[in-house]
Amino acid sequence: MKPILTITKRELTGYFASPVAFVFIVIFLMLSGFFTFMVGGFFERGQASLESFFAWHPWLYLFLVPAVGMRMWSEERRLGTLELLLTMPVTPWQAILGKFFAAWLVVALALGLTFPIWLTVNYLGNPDNGIILAGYLGSFLMGGAYLSITAMTSAMTRNQVVAFIVSVVLSLFLILAGYPPVTNLLTAWASPLLVDAIAAFSVMTHFESIQKGVIDSRDILYFLSVIVFSLFTTGVIVRTHRAG
Repeated sequence: MKPILTITKRELTGYFASPVAFVFIVIFLMLSGFFTFMVGGFFERGQASLESFFAWHPWLYLFLVPAVGMRMWSEERRLGTLELLLTMPVTPWQAILGKFFAAWLVVALALGLTFPIWLTVNYLGNPDNGIILAGYLGSFLMGGAYLSITAMTSAMTRNQVVAFIVSVVLSLFLILAGYPPVTNLLTAWASPLLVDAIAAFSVMTHFESIQKGVIDSRDILYFLSVIVFSLFTTGVIVRTHRAG
């Protein structure tokens, strides 16, 4: 664990030594407030819930999380420090986990700083805080899933822009697979079993379930599976670079 913590601390320092973390946090907080209160009709709903807050997270993360994670491995390859990192007394897995945890902590910090919205809804009414906590858990796991995909694409190329675009496309696929307009369109020509199978791969299907306060082990397992698979693929790619 010590090498993982060391790399995590090193990466966190790098995020906050540059404007990346600050820009991400500020933009995320501003857009969260805008979509919750202006677009989501928080006050017009007349309900003490954060449904209008969490509903936008899959779309906010679609662009903001890849912006945080695109430098994860691309920067190492561009600067030629990847080989140096892999010759240090750390295994590729320790380096992968250290980098991933650092970026995930940045996402978690941004999510945690939205607590004034939580305080607002508690001040105005009596919400079910259990459901809100479940929504935060689902959002945190979803951010980790997006980030793991970005780690994988970042390891594929030394160009951060390419890593960003590919991760956005892959994450968008995971959204659209369970997006109601898409599933309704599929229902017109595909069997319900096939539609359900496709929707099962979507972050929307699993996040919406958790957002409603239903913490099902299958939903948790889905996000963890995406994270593990993407990081495993990242490990294969990184080992290929080291072998090369």
